[in-house]
Amino acid sequence: MAAFAALREEFQLASEYPAAAVADAEAAIASLRLPDADATRVDFVTIDPPESTDLDQALHIERDGAGYRVRYAIADVPAFVRPAGELDAETRRRGQTIYAADAKVPLHPQDITDDAGSLLADTVRGAFVWDFRLDADGDVTDVGLARARIRSRAKLNYAEVQAQIDAGTAVEPLMLLKEVGLKRVALERARGGASLNLPEQEIVPTDEGGYRIEAAAQRPVEDWNAQISLMTGMAAAKLMMDGGIGILRTMPPPDEKSLRHFRRQTQALGRPWDGAMAYGEYLRTLEASDPRHLAILHAAAALFRGATYTPFDGALPDNPVQAAIAAPYAHTTAPLRRLVDRFVLVLCEALANDGDVPGWVREALPALPGLMAASDHLAAQVERASLDLVEAALLVNCVGQEYDAVVVSGSKPAASDDGQGPGNGNGRPSQPLDRIASSQNGGRPQAAGKPFGTVQLSDPPVTARCEGEMESGTTVRVRLVTADIRKRLVLFERV
Repeated sequence: MAAFAALREEFQLASEYPAAAVADAEAAIASLRLPDADATRVDFVTIDPPESTDLDQALHIERDGAGYRVRYAIADVPAFVRPAGELDAETRRRGQTIYAADAKVPLHPQDITDDAGSLLADTVRGAFVWDFRLDADGDVTDVGLARARIRSRAKLNYAEVQAQIDAGTAVEPLMLLKEVGLKRVALERARGGASLNLPEQEIVPTDEGGYRIEAAAQRPVEDWNAQISLMTGMAAAKLMMDGGIGILRTMPPPDEKSLRHFRRQTQALGRPWDGAMAYGEYLRTLEASDPRHLAILHAAAALFRGATYTPFDGALPDNPVQAAIAAPYAHTTAPLRRLVDRFVLVLCEALANDGDVPGWVREALPALPGLMAASDHLAAQVERASLDLVEAALLVNCVGQEYDAVVVSGSKPAASDDGQGPGNGNGRPSQPLDRIASSQNGGRPQAAGKPFGTVQLSDPPVTARCEGEMESGTTVRVRLVTADIRKRLVLFERV
């Protein structure tokens, strides 16, 4: 589709990897030496979407007395990137893998991302292996980290793992993923962590060569698996804080004005939150299938703002906590797709083994927040534009048709809300938790003087602007007025 090419051109997404950086990568692959330590006897597996080939993490869990031993292998991307080389420079320019509607623009050359650096099944790879000991409650009692050779036994996907766990036929490490995952969720609740749990919107190719949007609630196994990644990020943060050097992913807690406004919205939507229960625990009681709950979840996006990267070398940051996680936290489990993780892995491995932090890591820390902020902004823009484009394409022949829709943000938030506080949002539920608030307004045009809101259809799963008076959390009948592929614009009106 020409519109996809126009989108890539508009955002200046690189179509090819620079030759000098590719040559740098090829030289690194050719001269690669795997770590001496051998962990290939461990039955690691990867769990990812079925189409994924850039596999950053492999997992193994076993019982350890009354507790558990969790080993989490992360792709050894630093082994392929020569400090101050051409590949290093290009990855700093890119910041992260960018996912457009019809293609991805990888952080690293595909020979690394989808092959030599990926933890593919039945292939020996180098990895940073985190080795956790957990007590009976799932709390971490000991952490180790070392480079080692590993071999994943299988590439699994979420649907099949969930089915096996539900049927009780999964192998013990996968059954233990549920057991440990639930205990980690309980610990998250106890410390006041929060998750929006909005249905994700994903662009999926069709067999006919087109695209569709799938929206589905997160499977429980995705939450359990995410808890292992969160545990690793928290351990990385502790290592760096204990060592006095590092870079954290931080986010301030919601301000009182936002919390007051959110409390008013929940009351108006019939599910009052009085503040006595932690807001993270309150959000876990909501079901996205309920229209009023869905509107509350969209409204809660205003509470997740201000995420940034905070480097330090010496004195610790004044505010080291990522408020949604309710603990200090660092990005360290996705080095194939995110620049900062490469530096965190090398730094943590040095600190965990009483080694010296390499000078190239220390020198890079001050620049990383700016590099990551720029790439985060671009990634959010491209994802939002890609969804807008596919939504318009899905509906281009449907102008004039009517649909039932849920009002996720009305011309007034709800009947008893006074409208004070953060403005109406038009955010995308597919944004990661610590970036979701950055997409409020969704880049859609707004007409002065006309009441409008944001509605969500179930089929096709489209979220778009709708003109007319409407109240958050209600179900309304809407008519499609505009579906413009070139402008990436979908507009409804209330019937």
